[in-house]
Amino acid sequence: MQASLNEIETLTHDLLVKHGADNWIAQEVSRAVRKAEAIGNKICGLFYVESYCIQLESGRVNGKVQPVVSRPKPAVVKVDAKMGFAQPAFSKGLDEAVSAARENGMAQLAICHSHTCTSLGFFTEQIARKGMIAIGLTNASPIVAPPGGKKRTIGTNPIAFSVPDGEGGLAMQFDQSTSAVALGKIKMAKAAGEEIPLGWAVDADGKPTTNPEEALKGSLVSSGGYKGWGFGLMSEILAAGMTGGTLSKDVKPLLVAEGPPHDLGQFYILIDPSSSNEFFDRMQAIAEAIDQEEGARLPGRNKLDADPVEVEDALWNKLLAMKG
Repeated sequence: MQASLNEIETLTHDLLVKHGADNWIAQEVSRAVRKAEAIGNKICGLFYVESYCIQLESGRVNGKVQPVVSRPKPAVVKVDAKMGFAQPAFSKGLDEAVSAARENGMAQLAICHSHTCTSLGFFTEQIARKGMIAIGLTNASPIVAPPGGKKRTIGTNPIAFSVPDGEGGLAMQFDQSTSAVALGKIKMAKAAGEEIPLGWAVDADGKPTTNPEEALKGSLVSSGGYKGWGFGLMSEILAAGMTGGTLSKDVKPLLVAEGPPHDLGQFYILIDPSSSNEFFDRMQAIAEAIDQEEGARLPGRNKLDADPVEVEDALWNKLLAMKG
């Protein structure tokens, strides 16, 4: 079936409020779900809403807590999410972080003790639309083993980059997990009874597999081997180390109803491009060089949101039934 973005946002908001979230918090989270669906990121969209609702009731996420913003150093902004959602915590700290970057040339924004943020690009895009270059990192529940190893040590640990165009838009946006694939795609393949491509995962014995069930018993593979592992490890170090969040190895499965709060961190670096008089000229030159190649473009450049979007009937009907 097809659903409009307004329908998706409204349904998500109403479900979150029904299950215990304050209105403004539900608004922030439902905006993120809307954006994920608009860009085709199904894993971070409606797919997550049922778990949000269940965990609001179980207490794994607090839907009423007020995030606390502090600025311990001129270029450092911290937001304590207090085991609530990442989206409202980020919203509370964004303007302060942008101000800090303008004053100091660059700044860091640490979102501490939050629920999973799902799509990092949702956040770095907001920073870029306020005129700052943005780099975002986070960690997740353990699913990736070191190259040559078998034990899950880090999460899919995504990293996102967003670059402003100087006119309130995006010149570039890049958002991906540092694993070869997001965990949700393995779960979706299992649910659909489909095999996964070779190179996505290994089984419990460390052997490559195309069976999603065996992959879920084993671990995912880093994108690009040691290179992706290095990026994932740096995401782990900054996301946990700079926020006081939980290490991936200690994070319990994100979607299950019961268990401790996620207690994850997200770490953002904001860079003021006005520190360089040549930045936007160089950015434009790069874009033009890439545009000369037929079929090529900068990631995220001129990408439009889809509206309406395709939604699986079973998922939509399940969410409608939860609304009552």
